[in-house]
Amino acid sequence: MNQKTLIITLGALAVAINVIAGTVIGSLKIPFLFLDTIGTIFIAVVYGPFWGMLVGILTNLVLGVTKSYTSIPFAVVNALVGLIVGYIAVKRRYTLSSSVIAGLILGVVCPAVGTVIAVAVFGGLTGGAQDIAVLWLKKAGSSVFTATFLPRLFDNLIDKVLSAVLIYYVVKGIPQSLLKRPDRSIKG
Repeated sequence: MNQKTLIITLGALAVAINVIAGTVIGSLKIPFLFLDTIGTIFIAVVYGPFWGMLVGILTNLVLGVTKSYTSIPFAVVNALVGLIVGYIAVKRRYTLSSSVIAGLILGVVCPAVGTVIAVAVFGGLTGGAQDIAVLWLKKAGSSVFTATFLPRLFDNLIDKVLSAVLIYYVVKGIPQSLLKRPDRSIKG
């Protein structure tokens, strides 16, 4: 199998993992956890920012067709996950500490961008569990942006750090020869 075929195959699998993990975790209503970007993070670490971004965008397009059209505008957020993690993996190597840093960056950037989209496109309410907190904060006097951002910030900080660290251990455990990629070794 040539390199491009391997990347496309793993990319398609990563999209499926994002969709399935996000759907299962969402159905189980596990608080503070989404796991809907682990495939994006994996591809970004292994193959770089472009492929990570592509997996992120495709994930949200698939979710827009299979789950809800409200997922489509948030493709921007998932694309940023691929770009940020891929850039860190290329420039800094994906170590345990850089995975935590990547998770913290994602934990702030994702809800910030997601909040702008949620407010601009949906008035802050997207039909998810976070809407309860958004409505409560709005009733308590918070601005629409603050009420929409704060619940997303808390959830994303937990989810993105856990996702980034989980993928660090997954990639670290895979023999590099199986991935057929340029040497961007995972350091412990």
